[in-house]
Amino acid sequence: MQRYRRPAHVVLVLLGASTVTAADWSQFRGPGGLGTSAEKGLPAEWSSQKSIVWKTLLPGPGTSSPVTVGNRIFLTCYSGYALEDKDPGKMDDLRRHVLCVDKGSGKILWTKEFKPVLPEHKYVGEGAYHGYSSSTPVTDGERLYVFFGKSGVFCFDLDGKELWHATVGKGINGWGSAASPLLYKELLIVNASVESGALAAFDKMTGKQVWRTPGISSAWNTPVLVTAPSKELELVISVQDRLLGLNPDTGKELWRADGIHRYVCPSVVSHDGVVYAIGGGHTCLAVRVGGRGDVTKTHVIWRTNKGSNVSSPVYHDGHIYWASDNGGIVHCQEATTGKFVYSERLAPASGLIYASPVLADGKLYFVSQRNGTYVVSAQPKFELLAHNVFEDDKSRANASIAVSNGQLLLRTDRYLYCISNG
Repeated sequence: MQRYRRPAHVVLVLLGASTVTAADWSQFRGPGGLGTSAEKGLPAEWSSQKSIVWKTLLPGPGTSSPVTVGNRIFLTCYSGYALEDKDPGKMDDLRRHVLCVDKGSGKILWTKEFKPVLPEHKYVGEGAYHGYSSSTPVTDGERLYVFFGKSGVFCFDLDGKELWHATVGKGINGWGSAASPLLYKELLIVNASVESGALAAFDKMTGKQVWRTPGISSAWNTPVLVTAPSKELELVISVQDRLLGLNPDTGKELWRADGIHRYVCPSVVSHDGVVYAIGGGHTCLAVRVGGRGDVTKTHVIWRTNKGSNVSSPVYHDGHIYWASDNGGIVHCQEATTGKFVYSERLAPASGLIYASPVLADGKLYFVSQRNGTYVVSAQPKFELLAHNVFEDDKSRANASIAVSNGQLLLRTDRYLYCISNG
């Protein structure tokens, strides 16, 4: 077991160059941002004493997910402020951390600490702490990109050396900032809805802004790249009232459709040229990409009156799966029609579910905030395979699971866990 000790100085371990492989989980929700993995032989059951390869005490909480490159894990945390509802402390003490962890042992190889640009959003209890460390990093196997809201975007090499820093705006929101950066060709694309009401693309090598698209309102989700029938890639994001398809090379709008009529946290998922979006206000819909202009009447396939306010959906074998954020209900829909196959409440009661589900090895992993992880069979018939709880860790869990080389990586506010059958 690796215990965290606050370093007197930044420790750097020369790790050498690397590249992203099929076993890596290099961005939010893994390959393509779709929340799915092709890996097999993954665990369904665990506890504090079972199937734990190692656990590492973290320098602070966070809702970002881990990403991996080879034998390295990268993760962000925050400390010094907003750790307790009753006594949040002083905002001046807020710090952010980027960690590199050895995947084999759980040892922290290096850590970077940042003093944020203040003022940040004020902590006022549950729901207000996400933005301090909510954006999942992204890596191209040679560099690591981290987004810290109004404090900006940071690029590091894999040994922790800062290569560039860019700002995206000065705005803040009471719910914080949450979208994760996305890599496309030589661009790093950032949803800066909170900070400047825009999408911004930067040269990934220099940090120079390449394009900027305004009008990105009330969107806390990460954009997704989708292949259109023309075989061209489109950048799709869900914003208040609209689902948008953009040219990822230029940021110019290609199409728009009537979308979620309130703020939007869930990211879209796609399959075979169709994007599936869910949101609060009881809405989920399917839109065929590749159109131009307002495609509401021509490309919207279906729309139904149920939705989730926070976590994103998963597509699998002709069905869409997702969980309601505050009811603990798992839903399964036919992807072609939107018809609900089942809506089943998890038991024991899950409480809040803010983490987005991950599908791997025929299993759907739903991480609840306070009551462990529920493992559901990935089939259009509800079957709860396991309910897993860390008996000695009662801290919050809001991050999605990462899948890498036969292991599950799960972070709570206290620990990073490596879980495996072998």
